[in-house]
Amino acid sequence: MDAIVGQPLDRVDGRLKVTGGARYAAEFPVPGVVHAVLVQSSVAAGEIVAIDTSAAEGMPGVLAVITPENAEKLQADKGGEQVVSRPTLQDMQVLYNGQHVAIVVADTLDRAQAAASALKLTYKQDEAVTTMDSALNTAYRPKHFRGGARSPDSNRGDADAAFDAAAVKVDATYRTPIEHHNPMEPHATIARWDGDRVTVWTATQGISGAQHTLATLFGIPPANVRVICPYVGGGFGCKGSTWPPATLTAMAARKVGRPVKLSLTRRQMFTSNGYRPRTVQKVKLAADAGGKLVAIRHDGMSQMSMPSLGEFAEPVGLATEMLYSCPNVAVTHRLVGVNAPLPTYMRAPGEASGVFALESAMDELAVALRIDPVELRLRNYADGDEHEDKPFSLKNLRECYRQGAEAFGWSQRNPAPRSMRDGRVLIGWGMATSTYPANRRPAEALVRLQADGSVVAGSGTQDLGTGTYTVMTQVIADELGVSPRRVRFVLGDSTLPPAPGSGGSTTVASVSPAVQAACAAARQKLFSLILADPQAAGLTSADLRLANGVVLAPARRFPLSQVLARAGLEYIEGRGKTEGPPGGHSLHSFGAQFAEVRVDPDLGEIRVSRYVGAFDAGRILNAKTGRSQLIGGITYGIGMALLEETATDAETGRYVNADLAEYLVPVHPDVPLIRTIFVAGEDPVLDPLGARGIGELPMVGVAPAIANAVYHATGVRVRDLPIRIEDVLG
Repeated sequence: MDAIVGQPLDRVDGRLKVTGGARYAAEFPVPGVVHAVLVQSSVAAGEIVAIDTSAAEGMPGVLAVITPENAEKLQADKGGEQVVSRPTLQDMQVLYNGQHVAIVVADTLDRAQAAASALKLTYKQDEAVTTMDSALNTAYRPKHFRGGARSPDSNRGDADAAFDAAAVKVDATYRTPIEHHNPMEPHATIARWDGDRVTVWTATQGISGAQHTLATLFGIPPANVRVICPYVGGGFGCKGSTWPPATLTAMAARKVGRPVKLSLTRRQMFTSNGYRPRTVQKVKLAADAGGKLVAIRHDGMSQMSMPSLGEFAEPVGLATEMLYSCPNVAVTHRLVGVNAPLPTYMRAPGEASGVFALESAMDELAVALRIDPVELRLRNYADGDEHEDKPFSLKNLRECYRQGAEAFGWSQRNPAPRSMRDGRVLIGWGMATSTYPANRRPAEALVRLQADGSVVAGSGTQDLGTGTYTVMTQVIADELGVSPRRVRFVLGDSTLPPAPGSGGSTTVASVSPAVQAACAAARQKLFSLILADPQAAGLTSADLRLANGVVLAPARRFPLSQVLARAGLEYIEGRGKTEGPPGGHSLHSFGAQFAEVRVDPDLGEIRVSRYVGAFDAGRILNAKTGRSQLIGGITYGIGMALLEETATDAETGRYVNADLAEYLVPVHPDVPLIRTIFVAGEDPVLDPLGARGIGELPMVGVAPAIANAVYHATGVRVRDLPIRIEDVLG
């Protein structure tokens, strides 16, 4: 049988999705379900001094009005990776506009909405800090950077002294805005209690993490919490944590003694589950006359909520530490507290924002040196990770530059700004480097070989639409010699073997080797059964091969059904486990991004007209879903460069464009034909399959490639995202 891994297999869950058979969190038919609606604060800072619930409680069908005055007391989770550390409805303090201050439950959604609007709250308002830029002088050092695993600052050499003495310098400040994830499926949860056990159907990127968080908050064993989520309608990071709406749904269900459903509105999505924080980044680059970097300094500040809500630091400088060869590098991270919700991970967290600043500065340095931007990066190519002093497990970035430039036609670029035109329209070509960590975390899986030759397998992972069902099916098909149609892979249930959250490009490198190991364990059990049979005398495991439900050996065959029948078994089960990341190497993926823009010189309209991305991402398990990931990431980056920004009203702290009418995301006319290239290579250091996750990688570097192309087209250097028409009209 030809190898299935790597082939462009259609999504095994595709038919269910297009026919409506795939159930998302809000769609499970739970008998007796009632409905909950959130009530949110209308002030940005202060204290609730009175709550009048009388009108709401007297309305038809209302089952409960839960406020800080009668809410169940929850236990704070100080160490959980998914929890917002300050439990909801535990006091009367208000820290941001849109904070959850009550939840109303009624027998119908309409009645719950009506009762929620009848609730009357009185506030004592305090002065609020509503914008990051008004409070930059209050920036402070993170206390738990990267979960406390490392310092927020790093230094090698003497970057300041080397910068001062250098021949050519760039010193600039870059800004990125607040952005919101906006997946197609809003957050939703159904919760049902059975005694001291709770089942939650919830939209999450991490069922195991949600199980741990809910168990801790409610003070019950994790085994008493079952989390179900077979399909996720997009997440991009906002479903990676267990946010207050899920907790409040479980609280409401316990209060009323019935299953409760809560679905967020699009506007509530902007204040309930995190966002990419605003950043202000100062970058200094210095080089000698030949273009060799002698100093890099990257000082990043990112927006935070008020510290009592928790802590999230956007790690904007981590790529700067390792991307280029340079003897003197200094990186710092600082936070600025604002009366706003807690930020969180958003697709390519840290790298997307930080590489925008770094790669824009590299383009400015190339202009100052009069060196081609690709050539400048090659002159500063890092063969190893100079920050960690480790070799890379796999790095084919040179080949990404070569193949990407060739496919784009980069050699035809005239370097002078405003020198390339199509009639009256200005043409700009820009490029940037992409990188993202290659992550792996502990995971487990089980595989059952059935008597009819089919396979049932499972792991407590998630499919965000990225293709997890499909690629795991392909791994199993190859390992056990069966058609993918004979494989059923199950996920999205916390009763399955545990797996990490699907974020940080983690799932493929974590779960697929666990699945592979489970297949090997099941196959070895099967072979042991056969070798114990007198009919197999003289054979060894090396003589046996499993294909299509039959174990083949020289001049002999052993149908699986007969082997299991003789052993009195219905199936053979194997379990596999993956450990955390291997030591000794620096684990990263890389890429090269090339963008062409067309700019109308009179109207300032900017269009991305052509795009090429070449990526070094290890072995690709499915050519079709892999390409879809690349296209999706690049499209996401186009939005970051030209469209996306959440606007805050400085007076009220309220998000003023909290909908998809005014929060702009790319649509078909905004996205050109995107050419994607997978540079050949496998990474056996990261995992036995040689594969890496690719969810984040293709987004990194898109925004600076476009910004650099806009400079080339117009001669205007834009350092603040998104790039607007008014930025290029002079």
